[in-house]
Amino acid sequence: MAGILEQEILENDTLGNRFLTFQLDKEVYGIEIRYVTEIIGTQAITEVPEMPGYIRGIINLRGKIIPVMDVRLRFKKKFKEYNDRTCVIVVNVDDLSLGLIVDSVSEVVAIPGTEIAEPPEMGKDGDKYIMGIGKNGNEVKLLLDCDKLLKYKEQEIFEATR
Repeated sequence: MAGILEQEILENDTLGNRFLTFQLDKEVYGIEIRYVTEIIGTQAITEVPEMPGYIRGIINLRGKIIPVMDVRLRFKKKFKEYNDRTCVIVVNVDDLSLGLIVDSVSEVVAIPGTEIAEPPEMGKDGDKYIMGIGKNGNEVKLLLDCDKLLKYKEQEIFEATR
């Protein structure tokens, strides 16, 4: 399944407003495919001392050390054991690579800008990672702001894992 998604991402990367969607529990989230470099299955994670709880550790991906974040834990959801549907979405923002552990990857969808609404006001921190609400047919997808998701305190994480 990951191979098909990777091919679709490569073919549609220049079309804009395309989002890789993934699930955490019953919620569907999306991230802009321009940030996605690849999708892999879970693999051995080496823990790094004194990292935030949502940073599970680091992986060695073809010789490159990449920190991995459990998105469930980042969003203060209960930890769920990894299974055969669990994926790691490797993203790159400003030359920083990070693996996002998600319950499952769904599909690549195009959501026109006219179908993206501003997130509702949810207090000072409630919407810090959400850039918009995408409407796709009868479904709603929470579109994440990769810059904010990865850079909240990640500079320290990247420095600690180099």
